[in-house]
Amino acid sequence: MTASKSAPVSIIASCMDAWIAPLLAALALPKYGLSSVFVIALISATLLPMGSEPAVFGLVKLNPGLFWPAVLVATAGNTLGGAISWWMGYGAERAYERVRHRKPSELRALQWLQRFGAKACLLAWLPVVGDPLCAVAGWLRLPFWPCVAYMAVGKFARYLTLTTALLWVFPGQYGG
Repeated sequence: MTASKSAPVSIIASCMDAWIAPLLAALALPKYGLSSVFVIALISATLLPMGSEPAVFGLVKLNPGLFWPAVLVATAGNTLGGAISWWMGYGAERAYERVRHRKPSELRALQWLQRFGAKACLLAWLPVVGDPLCAVAGWLRLPFWPCVAYMAVGKFARYLTLTTALLWVFPGQYGG
């Protein structure tokens, strides 16, 4: 590579170093760790395939004093993400109704969800099916606040159980 072509590359690399290192350092601090856990939990509760448990476990492992705050913040973020999925499903159903002018009530899964109602959102913590379940609850126009309440209970139980189990399996303190 010639000197004229390598100059822009080195400028870009130095610019990236200038903002990546401070960003990673900030996200590693417990003060910012909780906000990171919140954002990761929120994003992982939408239809994006992502898990937030490693972030919760990592933060608690580095700072055991943040066990309850991390579990509660992850629960809040994941519940808010589930609520966002509910609204996405609600909006998708409204758009679908405008185009099709009929309800898709012939599907067994939808009938099952209608039968259990908002209580089915207790299963929102399940991998693979939990996030779409929130969207389908919105699609079916199940009552929003009861759905959110059941999501929160299920997600809290998941974070509490998984974080406690991981701390039991991997004992010891790594934080200062």
